[in-house]
Amino acid sequence: MVRYPVALESDGNTVLVSFPDFPEAHTFGDDEEEALTRAENALLTVLDAYIRDRQDIPAPSKAGGPHVPLSGLVSAKLGLYGAMRASGIGKAELARRLGCHLPQVDRLLDLGHASRLDQLEQALHAIGRRLAVSVVPARAPARGARRSPSAGKRPGPTRRLPEPEGA
Repeated sequence: MVRYPVALESDGNTVLVSFPDFPEAHTFGDDEEEALTRAENALLTVLDAYIRDRQDIPAPSKAGGPHVPLSGLVSAKLGLYGAMRASGIGKAELARRLGCHLPQVDRLLDLGHASRLDQLEQALHAIGRRLAVSVVPARAPARGARRSPSAGKRPGPTRRLPEPEGA
């Protein structure tokens, strides 16, 4: 899973959150827990804006301390977007390779849409990539770390994309 570091700063009444990797993203909360909960929403908002504006998404910096983990599904979607950018493949070309309509590709890149992993695997395969998943031992959360609220939620029904030509 992708985890972005955050900087927490208390101003007495609230806890301010900033992202070293996204200087334009800020949020706050009445306490650290609320600030970190809002931080995930702020991060998803800025990542959606980067995708919409066709900007490169920076890799998470290696800063220690508190961080915001993104769900496995969001991490896979960011991987697809990054692979598309690195390969010079746009949404229309990916839709052509998958034999589907552009709105289906839009949903694959929509961080709020509950796409299925097999659909992301098909899209990655269509651009010469594959999805790698690993399971690692759980460890006690570091101070300031929190579990993604979307973790463990089951996505709703989604339509299967057609098989890519020549697959």
